Amino acid sequence: MIRIGHGFDVHALVHGRKCIIGGVDISHDKGLDGHSDADVLLHAICDALLGAAALGDIGKHFPPGDPRYQGIDSRELLRQVATLIKAQGYDVGNIDATVICEAPKLAPHTAKMCEHIATDCDVHTSQINIKATTTEKLGFTGRGEGVAAEAVCLIVQHAKFAI
Repeated sequence: MIRIGHGFDVHALVHGRKCIIGGVDISHDKGLDGHSDADVLLHAICDALLGAAALGDIGKHFPPGDPRYQGIDSRELLRQVATLIKAQGYDVGNIDATVICEAPKLAPHTAKMCEHIATDCDVHTSQINIKATTTEKLGFTGRGEGVAAEAVCLIVQHAKFAI
């Protein structure tokens, strides 16, 4: 059995925060605002994986007001989600994601993002694809007010769990 999931997340860009996307600390004059490290890409991926397994969303598992998740590295959240997926009898088949922002430029960082995500999901980097695009200066991302990310994933049932 295979299942498909979709995730979406948005975080505002603000001064005084690090800009961490895909587990990579990117040099930029603004960072992403949020309860955790606000890694918009990893949050979208977590939601896609959780959705594929019919396990709700990231807010259900890691509530934004919970002090345990204040400032947490979102790679830890992704590792926990990957563990949940495995416990349900699934492996990650592939993840394809797009980050939407005018700045910072992400192309120099996507390979490292793929490495982090593959490691955290216990898959090969060939199963992870990260793209970046702009909105041609339109909307909140185009004005540099925030960053958005979308992710889709395929999860595959372990042979021992097959019906």
